[in-house]
Amino acid sequence: MSVREIRGHLEDLYGIDVPPGLISAVTDAVLDEVSEWQNRPLDICYPIAFFDCMRVKIRDEDFVRNKAIYIALGILPDGTKHVLGLWIEQTEGAKFWLRVMNELKNRGLNDILIAVVDGLKGFPEAINAVFPQTIVQTCIVHLIRHSMNFAAWKDRKDVAKALKAVYRAKDADAAEIALGEFEAGPWGEKYSAIGPSWRRNWDLIIPFFAFPEAVRKIIYTTNAIEALNSKLRRAVRARGHFPNDDTASKLLYLVLNHASNGWKRQPREWYMAKTQFAVMFGERFVI
Repeated sequence: MSVREIRGHLEDLYGIDVPPGLISAVTDAVLDEVSEWQNRPLDICYPIAFFDCMRVKIRDEDFVRNKAIYIALGILPDGTKHVLGLWIEQTEGAKFWLRVMNELKNRGLNDILIAVVDGLKGFPEAINAVFPQTIVQTCIVHLIRHSMNFAAWKDRKDVAKALKAVYRAKDADAAEIALGEFEAGPWGEKYSAIGPSWRRNWDLIIPFFAFPEAVRKIIYTTNAIEALNSKLRRAVRARGHFPNDDTASKLLYLVLNHASNGWKRQPREWYMAKTQFAVMFGERFVI
């Protein structure tokens, strides 16, 4: 990222014009701040944690690679949001996820009641290896988006509407019946890959149906992580590639830090959800 781009980003975020001569000192200070932030202590319990991924182009060993950057967003017992950290993937699969989970544990996180993930291979096993009581739930929004990849653009709205009967069912049995009806219906027959894609993830979908509506709504809308990802994508859009991992970390940290300054209110649904968590999880729901 050039000095001009960094100046532009700081001006966009904070409304300040930083002289070019100060950019190096500022970015070095930010990198120290990123390290401190990434290693800061965490709360002992997060009722819900969302783990999501975005792709960013980063130069690595003379090649520009499409690297995965993972964001963890936790919901505290009082309903407020808390970014747990960000990680640039260096290795593939379960070993990477196990390292992330152990890092969270070592920073003081003792329990996650519900972890919402996007179907990444090896992730549920890594979560439960460190947090064995955590309920792992496939992100419904990601599953719907994956389903849309099989559908023609003109049909996507109708296909999504048809799938709503599955994830809005009253319980897991009703959802499985609704999925069968979708598969036998016109959209399921036209796009025959969608039904099996849901069935392959079924064991990680059905925990969702054990929750009351107040909790379900928070899980399947994923508004919190979606809004955060939107800010991150706007920041990296049209910037080409990053020269290294540190530069990407600095920019994303600035965006996350700026976004979190506006997080003062709990979700409207949280009052009812909090009561449900206290009943369902008992002493694990640490206030």
